[in-house]
Amino acid sequence: MWAIEDCRHVSGRLERALLAAGERVVRVPSHLTAQARRDARTRGKSDSIDALAVARAALREPDLPVARHDQASRELKLLVDHRDQLVTRRTEIINRLRWRLHELDPELVVPDRTLHRTGTQKRLIAALGTAQHVNAAAAAGLELQRQLALDELDEVVQLTHRADELEKQISARSRDQAAELLAIPGCGALTAAKLIAETADVRRFRSEDGFAAHAGTAPIPVSSGNRQRLRLCRGGNRQLNLALHRIALTQIRLSGRGRDYYQRKQAEGHTKKEALRALKRKIARAVYTALRLDAARRSTPSSPAVLT
Repeated sequence: MWAIEDCRHVSGRLERALLAAGERVVRVPSHLTAQARRDARTRGKSDSIDALAVARAALREPDLPVARHDQASRELKLLVDHRDQLVTRRTEIINRLRWRLHELDPELVVPDRTLHRTGTQKRLIAALGTAQHVNAAAAAGLELQRQLALDELDEVVQLTHRADELEKQISARSRDQAAELLAIPGCGALTAAKLIAETADVRRFRSEDGFAAHAGTAPIPVSSGNRQRLRLCRGGNRQLNLALHRIALTQIRLSGRGRDYYQRKQAEGHTKKEALRALKRKIARAVYTALRLDAARRSTPSSPAVLT
């Protein structure tokens, strides 16, 4: 058995090579290796000290998640991550562009959160190319600013087109591979793709409790004496937690079982945040079941998916 510290992209290539060679690999969370280093007699940090800490953590924790990879989740992760990077880059350019537009013409008002829309982009390109703005920019010595604004706007248009094309590919794959996930209220194609990509083969989890802990939706007990309470878990896979959070917010906004459960928790005396955390934990259970069903269907497309 190989134990590898879970370092996302850093350890991913090594994991795939070992799995392709038929080896068994377990993932050791970094906080467990940090604890092992603190408890070691040898102080400091080096490759050998780290390797020993990983090994000791793996021996101490027999139920560590087993590393597994399937082609569907890996390809979706590549597509989803690439689209997220394009959207992040577009947002950075839009923020710079808005300041440049304000310097060019304070009267030129662009509604918030609309610069990624085709209609707004076309209207703004036409406005910056009119004689009024050309003459005004030249008179104020801002002609270079106007040209830079047009260049940045053109880059926003290109990034939007590429992000939209990726979204179409991701949506098509989601409809083909995540029928059960898409049946969950509030789970769209992009969210379903994010869930599959970040889970990386749901069969590596022993139970839905392990999946919930991995997603950061399993509450942490912080009881003392007669006071029984739970605390929010800030660990786990935050991208997976974000996907569950989006589903929860959508279910709260729409009528249905999710909203009813959220309101019932509030009626029992829970705060809004506590009710939201309880709803996310409930959604994690439904997502785990849907992921198992979808995985079984992908592995045996000719027969009905059955959970064992």
